Amino acid sequence: MVSRVDRGPVANWWWTIDRYFLAACLSLMGLGILLSFAASPAVAERIGLDSFHFVERQTFFMVPAVIIMIGVSFCSPREIRRYSLILLIGALLMMVAALFIGVEVKGARRWISIAGISIQPSEFMKPAFVVICAWLFAEQQRRSDIPGNFFAMGLCGLVVGLLVLQPDFGQTMLTAGTWGGMFFLAGLNMFWILLLGVVGAVGAFGAYMFFPHVAGRIDRFMTGEGDTFQVDSGREAILRGGWFGQGPGEGTVKRIIPDSHTDFIFSVAAEEYGIILCLLIMLLFAFIVVRGLLIAQRQNDPFSRLAISGVVILFGFQSVINMAVNLHLMPAKGMTLPFISYGGSSLIAIAITMGILLALTRRRPEGRMSATVRMGTQAPAL
Repeated sequence: MVSRVDRGPVANWWWTIDRYFLAACLSLMGLGILLSFAASPAVAERIGLDSFHFVERQTFFMVPAVIIMIGVSFCSPREIRRYSLILLIGALLMMVAALFIGVEVKGARRWISIAGISIQPSEFMKPAFVVICAWLFAEQQRRSDIPGNFFAMGLCGLVVGLLVLQPDFGQTMLTAGTWGGMFFLAGLNMFWILLLGVVGAVGAFGAYMFFPHVAGRIDRFMTGEGDTFQVDSGREAILRGGWFGQGPGEGTVKRIIPDSHTDFIFSVAAEEYGIILCLLIMLLFAFIVVRGLLIAQRQNDPFSRLAISGVVILFGFQSVINMAVNLHLMPAKGMTLPFISYGGSSLIAIAITMGILLALTRRRPEGRMSATVRMGTQAPAL
């Protein structure tokens, strides 16, 4: 037990961290391991691997994920900005490299292999992108002569362009939507809202017209015709689960869902543990998002306010997309459920994201920062 009179780094961290956020994140991680036992053995056996191959790998990645999340939470806001800039540059360079030397999966080049380990750079780009955009928006608010909004637009265009080239329209929608939410919170006027809305609509129409796999997914969603096996199976698993589920290990539909351990793990949770567990998962995600927005609202520092908001919007938006696809409320996107779906890159990237949230929501003396904000004459260094 950490004493209140102890003033060491660990004690200071423990008494300043938002323990509600920490408990919610650790709970989602625990549920991820539990559901990995339910969802992954059938997939592993189908491709000739040991039954618990994915369970072991999920557990293996979970350990560094917890360490990284807690380690990042020790950082100050200035350190978060600096490390995010380094991470963003590295991720963007790897995204460019993936277009030329990346591993091609289902016609897309989103992965790059380093020392035998497959990495999806776009997963690591997202939290860093949110932090740097928050800093740019905050600089525009502090000093009107700094074109922070313009640079943020350029950065968003660069990121969206790289994602479209992969192509990865799920991540494109997630990143652009998060950026739009942050831009709105930064105080853009109605002209920009209408302009961005038009650009988004044109982009969506262009994707439908020029990318056959996007058109195919939308057409299958709208008409129900074509290869809808996985979506239909996921929906059937949810219906079979009822309120209390079939019981651990008793699910049958999960055995025929190709991506039951990744994109459709929410359906497996419903089949084996019922709608009650699904509601609990949804409440944990909603708790993190709502609490994050409430804390952001109370921040005096524009950077912290926008960064916290952006992080929880990103986290919540990704969760909503995954669950909506499972419930057949939107076309399939190939989006993981944070902390729960199998995937090393996704798990580590989400750990970084939530580590940033924990770091920015720690209780700190506000005197010096508040004075700087009130003066509005000097922006904090990156």
